[in-house]
Amino acid sequence: DSEHSAIFQCLMGNEKKALKKILLTASGGPFFGKTKKELEKVTKKDALKHPNWSMGQKITIDSATMMNKGLEIIEARWLFDTKNIEVLVHRQSIIHSMVEYADNSVMAQLGVPSMKIPIQFAFTYPDRADCPVDELDLAKIGALTFEAPDYDTFGCLKIAEKAIADGGTKPLVMNSANEIAVDYFLKDKIGFLQIEETVGEMTAKFGSGEDISLDECLALDEQIRAETKKHLERK
Repeated sequence: DSEHSAIFQCLMGNEKKALKKILLTASGGPFFGKTKKELEKVTKKDALKHPNWSMGQKITIDSATMMNKGLEIIEARWLFDTKNIEVLVHRQSIIHSMVEYADNSVMAQLGVPSMKIPIQFAFTYPDRADCPVDELDLAKIGALTFEAPDYDTFGCLKIAEKAIADGGTKPLVMNSANEIAVDYFLKDKIGFLQIEETVGEMTAKFGSGEDISLDECLALDEQIRAETKKHLERK
């Protein structure tokens, strides 16, 4: 993810123990600013129109529900060993994430919205090389904006934050249920808001705060996918 690459780059050369907070940026997806009522009638075609990124269908739908940012919170929690993670909606997708330090200074990594930069840096680290992307023209962009996420409209973000707070297998259940719900939405079997509804119901019903083995994780993943399909077929 460009966000985790950005966080990693902001931490380079700095004392990790001075890390105070991660500021995880989000584009807000194609439905930024819409109400829950307006989302009742959105279509698959609407949900696949991401304003900044060209991605596969699954992750584009996750962006529309903001589940992708929930998954990134969970990733960042383990990659950088901190629970202090704040999501900021940044519509321009120019700042890919930021890190706040103990002295309240903030480091940011900026670039045009292209995965070529983080992918190339992963290959060339710790060196940097020419990359076939446009240079960042801040004068042309003019302004960078930031807003708090709308947790009421985009409930998947709230579900993800609770899942990582509960710990154990809750994030696994959330992810498995989301995979099936998004697949059903892409097949025009359920409405957009049913993704959040399904993931919330399954995450509340299954999983625990206990740690389990890898084999048990794989078995639970299969179980939750099957249970989610049954749940949606009954609906």
